[in-house]
Amino acid sequence: MVGYALKRLGLAVLVGLAVSMIAFLLLRLSGDPATAIAGEGATQVDIDLIRQTYGFDRPLPVQYVAWLGQAVRGDLGDSIYFKTAAGPLILSKLKTTLLLGLMALVFALFVSVPLGVLAAIYKNSWIDRLCLATAVVGQALPNFFFALLLIMFFSISLRVLPVSGSDTWLHFVMPTIALGYYVAPAFMRLVRAGMIEVLEADYIRTARAKGLPTRQVIFKHALRNAVVPVVALTAVQLGYLLGGSVVIETIFALDGLGYLAYQSITFKDFPVMQVIVLLLSVIYVLLTLASDLANAWLDPRIRVA
Repeated sequence: MVGYALKRLGLAVLVGLAVSMIAFLLLRLSGDPATAIAGEGATQVDIDLIRQTYGFDRPLPVQYVAWLGQAVRGDLGDSIYFKTAAGPLILSKLKTTLLLGLMALVFALFVSVPLGVLAAIYKNSWIDRLCLATAVVGQALPNFFFALLLIMFFSISLRVLPVSGSDTWLHFVMPTIALGYYVAPAFMRLVRAGMIEVLEADYIRTARAKGLPTRQVIFKHALRNAVVPVVALTAVQLGYLLGGSVVIETIFALDGLGYLAYQSITFKDFPVMQVIVLLLSVIYVLLTLASDLANAWLDPRIRVA
């Protein structure tokens, strides 16, 4: 297990470096940062001065190595728009995004696992078709459009939930539903497929032949083996929820990392954009590493292979 963990850790470090390099290059290749920072009406002298001040006149490999070295030492640069250090600014917003991501993940699992189990138990019945239709609607409906529908119903029609802000737990209800409902179908289909496969296994037929109650067979013997693949998907979907919260946080004006990313893009705050991309990439890689280790611990065949 230790050898497998070290191999996965080394691979995670390489993936993190590759992602940071790609993100750095994409931000640079999307346009001249000096021109974007200078804004409209700036003279060439102003642009050249900005380029020299921020080191944009150096070759890209030199800029990347310098930026990565500063990031490793904890120096993430300063925000151009907010006029403060980028690191503390981002960390102050990360709590809201983490809370939203975890709440959305819990909501998705709370909805998808029971539906997946029901669909597998009543395979090819109207219940199965209804669960699959719910999953199709969840993936076909864009989360921003679903968020607007929630606002129209709960905030405008019923007036029971606030539209924007992050002061109380009520402000997180609609963002949690809008963000979690979009990833729930993937969990539901995976649980359904796993349950169908497990329920047809020999040991399940043996358990039923011994006269064990149906509830015990399903939840103690079948479900615990069917949800093993869900562990890997959970980590991947949590990373998606954290990175994909930009639209939802913007719609509901949540003071989180996604809304900060939107502001950074709007105001061309390149230092903050770079750190946000790097942070989300590192979190995603760490979550993937955690899922690999959890799967190896749950299923010894993985680490043996």
